[in-house]
Amino acid sequence: MDNLKIETFFDELTYTLTYVVYDKETKDAVIIDPVLDYDQASSSISFESVEKVTNFIKDAGLKLHYVLETHAHADHLTGALKLKDFFPNVKVAINENIKIVQDVFGKHFNMLEELKLEDFDEFLHEDKPIHAGSIEISTIFTPGHTPACSSFVIGNNVFTGDALFMPDYGTGRCDFPGGDANALYDSVKNKLYALPDDTNVYTGHDYQPGGRELKYKSTIGENKKSNIHLKEDTTREEYVNFRTSRDKTLSAPKLLLPSIQVNIRGGHMPRPQANGVRYLKMPLSFKE
Repeated sequence: MDNLKIETFFDELTYTLTYVVYDKETKDAVIIDPVLDYDQASSSISFESVEKVTNFIKDAGLKLHYVLETHAHADHLTGALKLKDFFPNVKVAINENIKIVQDVFGKHFNMLEELKLEDFDEFLHEDKPIHAGSIEISTIFTPGHTPACSSFVIGNNVFTGDALFMPDYGTGRCDFPGGDANALYDSVKNKLYALPDDTNVYTGHDYQPGGRELKYKSTIGENKKSNIHLKEDTTREEYVNFRTSRDKTLSAPKLLLPSIQVNIRGGHMPRPQANGVRYLKMPLSFKE
């Protein structure tokens, strides 16, 4: 797809990459993983990140068809629903296995009765490409980080979310409920690494290890050769042992609790209570 263009937006607070993928001729476009700005200290929401993406789309005269979520993020709130204020006809789409994640976290937050499948507009299937006008998107299910992770193949590019990062940062963690290091090994080794070596890899985050400059684009071949967690010749046992041991040392993402509550329902906020205020839940646990 020679006409394909990719515009990148980086949220420094959550290290998240948002992508606008568009056809420069037809102006058809999709957004991948938009961010809603959330200040944890004041529990307040703002829209700077959404507005940057929106202004780009409008200034470029693009026709937005989809907001695609690689998964229900645990480190930032999705801007998907806010984007529908600006683009009412856009569809928010996610892996059909989001139902598993909703069940797990719905129970954790005691909010199963609040969840509705209608919070998303479309569920993605691995064997059914979708079209945004002239743009064809193939979905690869890449579970492991969560049960409902997807990577999106568009032209010679794959958008890997939290499954595969830059080669010097490795792969996503697998210690969230429903996470599975064996599954992520299969997702990367048997699915992503099966793509042509020259396929461009666009990652969902860049944590800039060692303070290096922002990087978000590599190739499948580069990862197979030098990904620090999972190379082409890494065995399952090596990876699972490494991933499991490393995950035990990691702290929970700062925005885990608010993010999950919003993202498993497509960006919808909790219903207002009798006083007109919306509240996020904060489960309390005691360490022994």
